[in-house]
Amino acid sequence: MKRSANLGNRASTVLGRKLGGELLRLRDAAGKTQQQAARTISATNSKIVKMEQGWVPMRDPDIRVLCEFYELLDPKAVARMLELARLDRERRKAKGWWQHAPQAEAMAEYIAMEDVATGVRAWQQALVPGLLQTPAYTRALAVSEGLWEDPDEIEGIVGVRVKRQSRLSGAQPLQFYAVIGESALRQQVGGPEVMRAQLQHLLEAAQLPNVRIQVLPFRAGSHACIAGSFSIISFAETDAMDVVHADGIAATVWVENDSESSTYRTFFERTARLSLAPRDSLGLIETISEDMH
Repeated sequence: MKRSANLGNRASTVLGRKLGGELLRLRDAAGKTQQQAARTISATNSKIVKMEQGWVPMRDPDIRVLCEFYELLDPKAVARMLELARLDRERRKAKGWWQHAPQAEAMAEYIAMEDVATGVRAWQQALVPGLLQTPAYTRALAVSEGLWEDPDEIEGIVGVRVKRQSRLSGAQPLQFYAVIGESALRQQVGGPEVMRAQLQHLLEAAQLPNVRIQVLPFRAGSHACIAGSFSIISFAETDAMDVVHADGIAATVWVENDSESSTYRTFFERTARLSLAPRDSLGLIETISEDMH
């Protein structure tokens, strides 16, 4: 588990650790040693260690050779590894679009992961998930946080959120599964008019084939995820390790090992089972919208 208030542009990025972890998993599955891997790419053992820990940017030729050595034969899986490496190199050089928006700084690592992910499962107890927020809802949140006072800065935050939402459309849209606490739907962020529009937006977003929304009603009582909100980020590779992001008030927690991320998956599934079915969830959202005044 990694904890950071602001990861910045340090040597080992979350993307790098993700890619390194996948290489380590492949090497273990293939029964190869670090020495054997090093010889395969004409490198030292220390380079393999640095690669597997995500400490260094990785070259495409090294990844291709290692994937072949580890008998990863699926061209799509190899292409995904190369894409992770490319994004990681850009992240280190601050070339991702999010690096040019100061308002995205605190979320830069998360956005980089979301940009290359194939699926996200999000549990939100008190807020509408970012990928489903309307500009007015995001704007109201930014104002209430009090961290940004300049209107242009606040609009920058809104712009970053809107750009992130483009992942829900396109040729390969993100598969997004959100479980939302009922309190998030009833809290009048920005007032009743803003909230009614937000609830209507949830109803519209739920019609997308890649978006699933469930609501955990108040009557469900205590549940596995009551301690806090989080997102589980998934990737295309077979048996790829999920990465979990939990954002607190003063710190970000990244869960990057399989045993801990498995715990989050289990908790998410338990909470989803306590939640209303998608159709009933949309019915509750519509009722709350109609009753809001």
